Amino acid sequence: MASCQSSDTISLFNGENLDGWTNNGEEKWYVENGELICESGPKAQYGYLTTNEYYDDFELTLDFKQEANGNSGVFIRSTVDGTKVSGWQVEVAPPGSHTGGIYESYGRGWLIQPEPEKDSALKMGEWNTMKIRVVGNEVTSWLNGTEMVHLVDEKIGAGKGSIALQIHDGGGIKVRWKNIQLKKLSE
Repeated sequence: MASCQSSDTISLFNGENLDGWTNNGEEKWYVENGELICESGPKAQYGYLTTNEYYDDFELTLDFKQEANGNSGVFIRSTVDGTKVSGWQVEVAPPGSHTGGIYESYGRGWLIQPEPEKDSALKMGEWNTMKIRVVGNEVTSWLNGTEMVHLVDEKIGAGKGSIALQIHDGGGIKVRWKNIQLKKLSE
C-alpha cells in the first residue's frame, strides 16, 4: 500500500529550473546546485513564486535553509495579484518569529502561532524540513518532526489557489529551498 501512496507524490521543483512556477514581483528566484534560492532584489519588496497549478487537499514537504534574515513563508490555497497575495502563509522566519504558525495576509493577520517552546525545533542557518497537511478546513504544520500548529478554519476550507513561496520585504533576505514534494490527498 505504501508504494501506491508514494506514486501520488509529485515533485514541484525539478532542481534545474523554474518550470511549473511563476515569479510575481521583482525579487530574485533562481536555481543553483539543485536548490531554489530566493533573494531580495534592488527594490526589497515582497515577492512570490507561485505554482501554476492549484492544489486543494495535500501534504507538502520541503526543506529550507535560511541565510541572512530568512523571513519567508509557504502560502497555501493562495492567489497573487501583482505582489498582493490572498491566502494563508505557513511562516518561515528567524528564531522567535513563529515559524510554523499560520498568517492571513491582507486579512485577519495571525490565526495561530506555535507555543514559544516549540521555536527550538528551528535550526537557523541549517537545513530544516517543513511538512504542511491541508485537508478541508484543517491545516497542520510540522517543523523537523515537531507538530507546530493545528488549525480548523472555514475560510481556509473554502479557499482555492496555488502554493507560493514568499520573500518578505525589507531587503537582505536569502532562503534556499529543495525537495519540494506534494502528495495529493483528494481529486
